[in-house]
Amino acid sequence: MAVNPDSHIPIYEQIVEHVCGLIAAGVYRADEALPSVRGMALQLRVNPNTIQRAYQELERGGFIRTRKGLGVFVSTQGATSAQKKTENAILERFVEGIDLGRKTKLGPARIQTVFRRAMRSPRRPADPNDKRTET
Repeated sequence: MAVNPDSHIPIYEQIVEHVCGLIAAGVYRADEALPSVRGMALQLRVNPNTIQRAYQELERGGFIRTRKGLGVFVSTQGATSAQKKTENAILERFVEGIDLGRKTKLGPARIQTVFRRAMRSPRRPADPNDKRTET
């Protein structure tokens, strides 16, 4: 995991998003320990208070729980919560894309074609320097 100190997104939010993604992907499972605040701070080279804030946000969201004297663990509903958060983020982006398509007068069939193309694509949106042909 890496953080971008130059991002407009606060570092603690970057950490929250990354840990949620790891939980949703099953990298961290229910009842599995996360790195300690100090350990994560050393790994990411950030202030421990930043990690503490991220962990507080994750706990408030129901993704993790703290066990006094034992550490921080993924909660039993953590994976479900993380997947729901991911689904909501995807839905939000789909709605934004559909709205853009409608504003630019693309019909529903064309929007669906673009969506299907995106589902088949193993990469981000087209790079103008990429020489592969579009299908």
